[in-house]
Amino acid sequence: MKKINVAEDIVPIGEFKTHASELLRQLHATQRPLVITQNGKPAAVVITPDAFEEIERRELVKAKVAAGIASVEREGTLSSSEVRARLKAKIRASSGAR
Repeated sequence: MKKINVAEDIVPIGEFKTHASELLRQLHATQRPLVITQNGKPAAVVITPDAFEEIERRELVKAKVAAGIASVEREGTLSSSEVRARLKAKIRASSGAR
């Protein structure tokens, strides 16, 4: 997501209501968030669906990384020989199950 251009990307709610279609076209063209103000204060931020999905993906990755770090801190890690032994055991078990 691109940085906000203060001169173009901050609009009062009245202007947004009047020029919504034009501002949404601008949003998609520039890929910058649009800040809507109410009584001179930020009230909402409008972003494209792609930008929203990217934020969700990043949050999911952060949560998975945090869970992985917590797991390592709680349970420790395996050596490469332990990983190989476990993989070989799984392969043998799945070959025998056929």
